[in-house]
Amino acid sequence: MIVNLVVLLACQLAGEVAARAFGLPVPGPVIGMALLFAALVLRPKLAARIAPTTSGLLSHLSLLFVPAGVGVVGHLDTLGRDGVALIAALLLSTVAAILVGVWVFLAVARLMGTPE
Repeated sequence: MIVNLVVLLACQLAGEVAARAFGLPVPGPVIGMALLFAALVLRPKLAARIAPTTSGLLSHLSLLFVPAGVGVVGHLDTLGRDGVALIAALLLSTVAAILVGVWVFLAVARLMGTPE
């Protein structure tokens, strides 16, 4: 199990190093995940080996949300003071993102000659 955790953490570390060394706009853990995916595709035995460890981590994934909950509780005064503005910003940005996604989809569909 320790070796499996080392593999996971080594991929994350490699991603962090690559992101910082090359000044990439992508977070290091995302690059690390891509590296892990490539390793799992190239070495299927590695996927079988780390499957029990990753299943165990995923079964306890809810523990990773505890810090976010603590942060919300720690800033209840800010939520009380600026809650309406925060909710409005979240709603407007969500709607804007959806509309931009639709617009891009339609633009690409027109360029590709695909009927709408």
